[in-house]
Amino acid sequence: MDIIIIGCGKLGMELTQRLTAEGHDITVVDEDVKQVQTVVSMYDAQGIEGNGASYKVLQEAGVESADLLIAVTNSDELNLLCCLIAKRSSNCPTIARVRNPVYREEIQFIKEGLGLDMIINPEFESASEISRILRRKSVLDINPFAKGRVELMRFRIPENSILDQRQIVSIAMRLKADVLVTAVERENKVTIPSGGFELHSGDIVTILATPRNASDFFEKIGLADNAARTCIIVGGGMHGFYLATELLNTGTNVKIIEKSAARCDELSILLPKAVVINADGTDENVLLEQGLDYSDSFVALTNRDEENILLSLYAIQNSDTKVVTKLNRVNFDSVVEKMDLGTVIYPKSITADSIIRYVRARNNSKDASEVETMYRIIGNRVEALEFIIKEPSFITDERLVDLKIKNNTLVGCITRDGQSFIPRGKDTIQVGDSVVIITTIQGVGTIQGFFNK
Repeated sequence: MDIIIIGCGKLGMELTQRLTAEGHDITVVDEDVKQVQTVVSMYDAQGIEGNGASYKVLQEAGVESADLLIAVTNSDELNLLCCLIAKRSSNCPTIARVRNPVYREEIQFIKEGLGLDMIINPEFESASEISRILRRKSVLDINPFAKGRVELMRFRIPENSILDQRQIVSIAMRLKADVLVTAVERENKVTIPSGGFELHSGDIVTILATPRNASDFFEKIGLADNAARTCIIVGGGMHGFYLATELLNTGTNVKIIEKSAARCDELSILLPKAVVINADGTDENVLLEQGLDYSDSFVALTNRDEENILLSLYAIQNSDTKVVTKLNRVNFDSVVEKMDLGTVIYPKSITADSIIRYVRARNNSKDASEVETMYRIIGNRVEALEFIIKEPSFITDERLVDLKIKNNTLVGCITRDGQSFIPRGKDTIQVGDSVVIITTIQGVGTIQGFFNK
């Protein structure tokens, strides 16, 4: 696909990196010539210096023949204007990043009124993910599929666990637990395991299960499965606002610690049910005074990665609370993985995942399947994808045991007629099914690409 990306910031660079790696032709546009030169020198992309809202600049970028325009500058209004001009000039499909909470309530009107194909809000998407994570105390990540009927969850096996030195096949046989182990992390190595793989204490395990079956599994292995009822949020920016809104809607008691007095006044008006504290969240006395040691959850959402890392390390060392850490930079993810920061989220990557999923679905819309949901997990080393089977192909109506699935790939779940189940060898994939694939192979846009004929 020929794709134009307006804005060469962090998100623009990540999109350029991932889309060029998947074989798309990318043209980046930005008024900062140094940023354009940096992106062009790092990736196989073309660059244009200029204002993405200029019709002349868009013509130079090839908007009349482009398959997609993605506007991700730091200005919501500029992004919307870029998309509007692209849509009106050549009917080019468009995606806009829109972050202002004021527009959130009018998002459907804006999308329909301007003819946008997609509007993405990084802060809201991140807040939604954190809110899901806080539903289960022992879980590091939760990714939903099939409209929430099945979930992908990561957790660490504690010392003296019933799972220690137990083969995966025995989970179903002895524990009578209907879950599928899809990946195991051990000493910085990721394995998509077979039934004979032996689990150890300290392993980080990813399972796929329905919410009910997951609760049954966690109860049987002795891990807490309760949702957070209290939460301390450090940082009252847009991330903090959206997360507090999500949590308050579920009945969670929320405290927000924010340094700016003016922002505290705004939050007190916008979130009357939250407790807003005007203080420095990096002061340990403040954290203890606000009840860190008895709070169910703690989320570090300041604008500085260094502060968030220190806050989370302190919270983990001085309490039993569930900790979530927001990081903007992914440059040092190998170092971050070695730290105990609870659950780490990268808003840029969450946003990029949503856009990449749309691109893959659009790129393969004429094929027999298309991507419905996509997550990159375990430090971006594994992809979990949900496909909708639209037409018959060589993989439909054949027993899974007879299909030649590629290495490091797993059929995780099938949803049919509203019911989700973990497939066995005698099960088949049928037209209309939703199918979840777990794989270390990246960039594949159709489910058929994971099988050999």
